[in-house]
Amino acid sequence: MNKKFRVGIIGATGMVGQRFITLLDDHPWFQVVCLAASPRSAGQEYGTLMANRWAMTKSIPERIKSIVIEDASNISIVKEQVDFIFCAVDMKKAAIKELEYAYAKAEVPVISNNSANRTTADVPMVIPEINPEHLLVIEAQKKRLGTSKGFIVVKPNCSIQSYVPVLEALKEFQPIAAHICTYQAISGAGKTFETWPEILDNIIPYIGGEEEKSENEPMKIWGIVKDGIIVNATQPVLSAQCIRVPVQDGHMAAVTVKFNKRPSSIEQMIELLDNYKGLPQKLDLPSAPKQFIQYMLDESRPQTYLDRDYESGMGISVGRIREDNIYDYKFVALSHNTIRGAAGGAVLIGELLVAEGYIKK
Repeated sequence: MNKKFRVGIIGATGMVGQRFITLLDDHPWFQVVCLAASPRSAGQEYGTLMANRWAMTKSIPERIKSIVIEDASNISIVKEQVDFIFCAVDMKKAAIKELEYAYAKAEVPVISNNSANRTTADVPMVIPEINPEHLLVIEAQKKRLGTSKGFIVVKPNCSIQSYVPVLEALKEFQPIAAHICTYQAISGAGKTFETWPEILDNIIPYIGGEEEKSENEPMKIWGIVKDGIIVNATQPVLSAQCIRVPVQDGHMAAVTVKFNKRPSSIEQMIELLDNYKGLPQKLDLPSAPKQFIQYMLDESRPQTYLDRDYESGMGISVGRIREDNIYDYKFVALSHNTIRGAAGGAVLIGELLVAEGYIKK
């Protein structure tokens, strides 16, 4: 590409906003030109404001430090600077929905990390390797909004990124039910060990709203596009428990699954996982992992600390497939929650939207 797409990050001061900045530094297609946040942050240089708030291990890119933060509600100001935006604001759901619609109606494409619009029937919620065909509803959404360029696409919840790809890769066996328990890192709550010392030597067995998202959002991902909306799937039936554990990054899932058609062997399942590819791999998108899913033969893997950065945090690690006494099989899966599960997944959606012609300069 001769000229990079101009990108804005709305909610640039939060944990996911920071991750967007690190991932987009030197991106071959995208260049961050605008940062926006709350009115209390607006008007300050990003580097100065974030000097004591930066939570990433990689330093703030020098070019980003001097960018003056805009007020996220000043849509006309942001609009003039960007081709599209990534949205990761920390606000009440109703306010997020209003803000994202306002940007879309101002003809700014919105790629959202937030949950506010995930249940809207004509807003695609996409894992690019699994349901890129859901982008077809964008045209119906633009018709509803009365826009020619503006629309909203959302990234699903971080907690489902580890196990949904595994069940998708095994879909020929027709999963009909699964029980999932996720063990979720503190960065999913926007925390570090310095800001959340109470989590040390502790496990919290409740994450507000997470179990409902873990059970319901996959049904939309596995749904079909019909008459300008996404009609949710009805199987597999999912039951989830979500637990916060003292880990900085990385969400792990322990899953038991019942199939309508039982696999002939564990080796057959492993082969399907290792060879699974989606549209991002076929298009060779910049952020796409070369191998989306890896199966690990070591019974002690995957481990959060050792394996969360597989494929630069964009891949899924799976291990311990074995027969189950109640269902058919069980396994453990791991994904990086702030990369694949948040900012990285959204960046990959942006690349797919550009490659498929939905976003133009």
